[in-house]
Amino acid sequence: MTQPFLSIVIPAHNEANRLPGTLEQVIGFLETQPFPAEILVVENGSSDCTLKVANSYKDRWSTLTVLSDPRRGKGLAVQRGMLEANGEYRFFCDADLSMPVAEVNRFIPPALKGADIAIASREAPGAVRYGEPHYRHLVGRMFNTLVRWAALPGLQDTQCGFKCFHAPVVEDVFPCQTLMGWSFDVELLFMARKRGYRIVEVPIPWYFNPESKVRLWHDSLRMGADLLTIRRNDRLGRYDSCLHGQNA
Repeated sequence: MTQPFLSIVIPAHNEANRLPGTLEQVIGFLETQPFPAEILVVENGSSDCTLKVANSYKDRWSTLTVLSDPRRGKGLAVQRGMLEANGEYRFFCDADLSMPVAEVNRFIPPALKGADIAIASREAPGAVRYGEPHYRHLVGRMFNTLVRWAALPGLQDTQCGFKCFHAPVVEDVFPCQTLMGWSFDVELLFMARKRGYRIVEVPIPWYFNPESKVRLWHDSLRMGADLLTIRRNDRLGRYDSCLHGQNA
């Protein structure tokens, strides 16, 4: 099989209701593109029929791969999907598609050249938020301030769930991931920056979904603790030893 130019990885925990609409949109988009592509759905720890729903689309898209893992954690699902993907560019996205899937082309060549990692941003100039309550925006900005202070100065939005990595970056950085919850992408970007990879923020239109699975206060506290973990891991040299070991 020809190597896919693009892999789209969709983590799916209890997404039986939203997944059909998402896959219809993603498949419909990819059918109009000139490049070969694949989709990987990573079901993990669901108590509903997410796995059955995902498998039902295999006949619709021949390069759809469905993975299943009993363990929970968005970071774990993304890590597995990105490492098992084959695309030259590997894009992971939330199952609610709060960013229109057609925006994906802005994260890859020819629209975007020279970036090792492209991350969706709801804060970069030109981005537009639709329907988000003010209090959620405020909490998000507070957390991003902590992220910039503790780990990633200069990046305005590290938590939007749409990110694209060039394949060599995936193979270099993702095996060193230690956080499997909501803060996993901050850790990945922190390690990538240590390795000198170029990270670009892409402004997007973003639509708030009231069915978001983020528990605002509980998860924000957990993510704050994860920032301390990242700083501690870095201080102890754990990222250095792992990242250097990947190229040994």
